[in-house]
Amino acid sequence: MEINRRDFLKVTAAAGAVATVGLPKLNAFAASEGKTSGVTAGEWIPSTCQGCTAWCPVEFFVQDNRISKVRGNQLSKANNGYCCPRGHLMIQQTYDPDRIKVPMKRTNPQKGKGVDPKFVPISWDEALDTIADKMMELRKNNEPHKFMYMRGRYSPTSTDLAYGSIAKIFGSPNSFSHSAICAEAEKMGPGYTQGFFGYRDYDLAKTKCLVVWGCDPLSSNRQVPNAINKFGDLLDRGTLIAVDPRMSTSTTKAHQWLPIKPGEDGALAAAIAHVLLTEGFWSKEFVGDFKEGKNLFKAGAVLDEAAFVEKQTHGLIKWWNLALKDATPAWAAKKSLIPEKQIIAVARTMGKAGSACAVWMGPGVAMSPRGTYASMFIYALNGILGSVETEGGVFQSSSAPGTKFPEISDKFLDETAKKFGKEKKLDGRGAKDMPAIMGGFDSKKDKDGKVTESPKAGVVTNNIANGMLKNPGAVKVCIATWNNFNFSATGASRWDKAMAQVPFFAHVVTNASEMSQFADIVLPATFAPTEKLSILNNMANLHGHLSIQQPVAKPLWQVKSEETEFVWLLAEKLKARGFSNLYDYYASFEDPETKQKPTNAAEFCEIAARISSQKVWNGKEKLKGDKIASWAEFKKKGIYNSETYAYKKNWGKFKTVTQKFEFYSETLKKTLTLFAAKHKTSIDDVLKSSGYEAQGELVFVPHYETPKRWGSEKEYPFTFIDHKSRLNREGRSANTVWYQEFKKLDAGDVSWDDVAKINPADAKKLGIKDGDTIRLTSPTASIITKAKLWEGVRPGTVAKCFGQGHWAYGRTAAKDYAKAQPRGGNNNELMPDDYDRLSGATARNGGFTGVKIEKV
Repeated sequence: MEINRRDFLKVTAAAGAVATVGLPKLNAFAASEGKTSGVTAGEWIPSTCQGCTAWCPVEFFVQDNRISKVRGNQLSKANNGYCCPRGHLMIQQTYDPDRIKVPMKRTNPQKGKGVDPKFVPISWDEALDTIADKMMELRKNNEPHKFMYMRGRYSPTSTDLAYGSIAKIFGSPNSFSHSAICAEAEKMGPGYTQGFFGYRDYDLAKTKCLVVWGCDPLSSNRQVPNAINKFGDLLDRGTLIAVDPRMSTSTTKAHQWLPIKPGEDGALAAAIAHVLLTEGFWSKEFVGDFKEGKNLFKAGAVLDEAAFVEKQTHGLIKWWNLALKDATPAWAAKKSLIPEKQIIAVARTMGKAGSACAVWMGPGVAMSPRGTYASMFIYALNGILGSVETEGGVFQSSSAPGTKFPEISDKFLDETAKKFGKEKKLDGRGAKDMPAIMGGFDSKKDKDGKVTESPKAGVVTNNIANGMLKNPGAVKVCIATWNNFNFSATGASRWDKAMAQVPFFAHVVTNASEMSQFADIVLPATFAPTEKLSILNNMANLHGHLSIQQPVAKPLWQVKSEETEFVWLLAEKLKARGFSNLYDYYASFEDPETKQKPTNAAEFCEIAARISSQKVWNGKEKLKGDKIASWAEFKKKGIYNSETYAYKKNWGKFKTVTQKFEFYSETLKKTLTLFAAKHKTSIDDVLKSSGYEAQGELVFVPHYETPKRWGSEKEYPFTFIDHKSRLNREGRSANTVWYQEFKKLDAGDVSWDDVAKINPADAKKLGIKDGDTIRLTSPTASIITKAKLWEGVRPGTVAKCFGQGHWAYGRTAAKDYAKAQPRGGNNNELMPDDYDRLSGATARNGGFTGVKIEKV
């Protein structure tokens, strides 16, 4: 039986109908059985949203086994009991008629963009047997390292299970996460100044001046419900400053908008720092002061380091001498195109707010070539102001007491796994020209007390495709879960070519995405917020939380959790073929209360959830947060809230080399020293090879780097701005009608269409009118979209919201799924494949892509 693309949705719908025989009717508002009128009673059941990395605790209202409404968990201190606009789309995602309902297999051996896979329905048994057979072929041929696992959105559960165990126990080094195409580069700012490589929290309830820089807290970049809740009072109480070349939702509320020239964030930050120091706005309590009490910061003046006594910081005078003394507002105005007077005024506003001024930095700053230094520069403004862990300031993540799973000890790793698990990773991390030193360095002490130090190497997700193309035989069997790199990664066409050459690929997802079109087996995954049992942890509003994800209504289709049920079932199949190590590891898990060990997938799923959350409900821990008496109570409440984050908690004990806030980063210096020694070269050579300008001492301080740009301004005169939608749920909401209908919630966008926003002055010169079909061309690709004339973008730029351009995923996301025709254009096809190489993060912001605009 062969099924063409046009019939795929009909067939899966029919298969799903068979799978749901006997389930309750879908009309949540229909009268219950035996009644003639009225609405059935319902209940609120807690779970956790995963529409962004806020992972907000939520509740679903369920009637007759049908979800009809969603809200924030009323007990949550992180989101104040609210969810943002994207949260409401979970209902339509759960009941999306185009979801994968049963396992499917490919019958067309040809692979390529637009090639019909001719999927046919199969059983879970057949699908798992096929995957296990393919994996065992690798073991038989001494090629376990040619197995690859890739994940997209995940819960912490997968860190030790699907992501952390399958490849490792099987014998492959190639287990990869999506994180480096997300927002990793912004972590380099707090990481190499404060020693915190994570996402920050903000005391918005007490902030007097909030600077949103390269982000839009009302739309994305975490904590959206809390930001929405707090912004009204913040605007009444203080000042909002927005630095963004595009008028975002947050910008529309701002008292000051700085429409910066894309990529020139470092110049603007340098000038603000210059003003804060020369006009005496630095925090004496946090930073320190000159010995004589007189401000010696003068433009162009080289200072004696001994003249200043620092308190909680390190290297201020070195930083001044190396990168700040000449960074005047007049200099920055020429680069950033922000007027000199406005730069000075903004710096003074920030300075007057002092330690209650929070600089909220986002990926728009950092996700560009050389983005590490822009990230460090902007985050360092918090250091000057002393707004680190102060009232109204910036905070490290609050934590919740989770529990790790049992360690994968040597008894689960045979000689094959130990040998081939040491093979070189495909993503190129740690190469001289791709340091990817996210996280700094490791220090390990052996049994004899000898300390070994080495640089950490983070994932370089988008470079996996390049590794596969350079070595076509490197991957023979691939399993991927909840991801769609063929759509969500820049230079997207590389992923089409890379995945087309993989001999066997199994994709575990909710919808048949662009990546799924290259799969040999497609498996129906649970929609995590409403169908999966897992535990998540996160923070916002100065509280950490541990929250549950659980099935809130009986699934309609043959879906399974990719992180627990799928891995258990796969382990059983591998055991039946003589490889029991993976199964033995999972079977070693033990319920923390009953001491029972799992015997099937359902038991394994629940035991895993109970293990990871046990500290908040077992009654044995002395916790300062919520009091929860049992697993049943935790499931009912759905959340544990930690105590409020303490002010100045880490002062004097930052996780840097000096234990201080480092304006001169000894932590970066040590990490790069270890890295260069590993490659038997110099730090300067590493920086040059990786595409940075800095040499010598400048490498170790936040400093200005000239923006790297693809395409000459003569041939590609416009700078492309990629931004995110308020409704883009990790790229998975475009097949819902609410997403398409309410796209107008995104400033400057329209519903049911895809537009590129052009300043009217630029459009007039090009002879382009509102609604015209246009072609955007970069040095690597072209896309077709429509023109939207809008004053909310800086002249010389063109802004486009990410999310449209699907040629698969379903009948709503694509213009014509059957013919693989996209609805609009995918930004990632236009943007070239490039990186901030110190972090390994994908470049997608910072004005690095030049484009030309043509009327079609």
